[in-house]
Amino acid sequence: MTALTEQRARPRDSALDEPALAPVAALPRAGRHRRRVARLTHAVVVTALALLFLFPLLWVLNTSLANDGDVYQVPPSFLPSWNWANYQRAWEAAPWLRYFGNTMLIAGSVASLCMFTSLLAGFSFALMRFRGRNAAFALVMGVLMIPHTVLLIPNFLVASTLGLLDTYLIQILPFAATAFGIFLIRQAFTKVSPEIFEAAEMDGAGPLRMLFSIGAPLVVPSLALVGLTSFLGSWNALIWPYIFTTSDAVRPIEVGLQLFYGTEGTDWTGLSAAVVFTTIPLIVLYLFAQRFFIGDKWGLQGAVRG
Repeated sequence: MTALTEQRARPRDSALDEPALAPVAALPRAGRHRRRVARLTHAVVVTALALLFLFPLLWVLNTSLANDGDVYQVPPSFLPSWNWANYQRAWEAAPWLRYFGNTMLIAGSVASLCMFTSLLAGFSFALMRFRGRNAAFALVMGVLMIPHTVLLIPNFLVASTLGLLDTYLIQILPFAATAFGIFLIRQAFTKVSPEIFEAAEMDGAGPLRMLFSIGAPLVVPSLALVGLTSFLGSWNALIWPYIFTTSDAVRPIEVGLQLFYGTEGTDWTGLSAAVVFTTIPLIVLYLFAQRFFIGDKWGLQGAVRG
């Protein structure tokens, strides 16, 4: 009894008996602090990379609006003047509208043909069974290891024999199908559940219906990537059209820029202005095409249920 009385009378040790609430409460604050630091670090890194990649374009824009004497100024200054006359001078120095039209026709045709041929070949290599399929696909992939410059002279001789020099066709047909596009679409189809096509086949769908009605909507992002890369490749092509074309009637814009540079010499402000207004269509194309890559709005969601 005395022991119990003494135990009851003894004051409780607050340091031992009270729960340690402070460290537990500090854990969420520490976690939030780490998350804030991680977000801040991520924002700083992304901003630095964005500025690094945007710097050449910003520098060209700055040069296109500068006076001739400002180009050689040390240290350089950003937007020292707003000399819009550089754009007028560059625009009047070459038939840019003709170059724009030629490039849009060539690049649009190449992109459309590449998407079509890549869709057909990729579907065949991924889902159809035929003799020699793997060997044919290996040959297609082998094309990636052949440098394009090695084939310039043979292709020039063939084009000369067929009478295709200085035409649109010589800038379109050789690039109507690419090994990269075929590989990309094939890989996209291999990720699609085969049960979708098996169910369509049981319903009586033929290969073409399975391809265009079922398969194509499932690989829209990959098709958009093939079209975008093909379009950009044709837009930025220089060596091929420079060799195979001789007149402004069929020349693309990159050849026009090269000729403008050779004619105007060291007119850096005019050349920069020409580069700026020839880049605007690519920026518009990216703003239009990004919706195919951002989000998950394409495909047949819920087509196969477990």
